Amino acid sequence: MPRSVNAVASRHRRKKILDQAKGNFGSGSKVYTVAKNILEKGLQYAYRDRKTKKRNFRALWIQRINAGVRLYGMSYSEFMGKINKKGIHLNRKVLADLAMNHPKAFEAIVNEVK
Repeated sequence: MPRSVNAVASRHRRKKILDQAKGNFGSGSKVYTVAKNILEKGLQYAYRDRKTKKRNFRALWIQRINAGVRLYGMSYSEFMGKINKKGIHLNRKVLADLAMNHPKAFEAIVNEVK
C-alpha cells in the first residue's frame, strides 16, 4: 500500500505560518522552522504586552487625574474615595480625559465631590 502524506494539508499548514511571518528579517520570513520559532516568540510578546498596555494606560490615567485634582487642593486617593462615596460612577479613563481636555467639566465634578 502506498504511503499517504496529505501534502495539501502539510503545505497549507506551512504556508499559514510563512504568511504570518511576513515582514521578519532574512530567513525569519523564508525558512519554515525559523519562521515558526520567530512567530511563536512574537505571539508570546503580543500576549504579554496586551496586558502591559492595560497597566500602562491605567497608570497614565491615574497620573492625569492626580495632576488635575491637585489644582483644587486634593490628592488622587482623597478624590477617588470621595467620588466613590458620592456614587459618581465615572471610570479613570473618562476622568483623565475630562481633566486633560475639558477642565470646566472636571472642575464641576471636583466641586460636587468636595
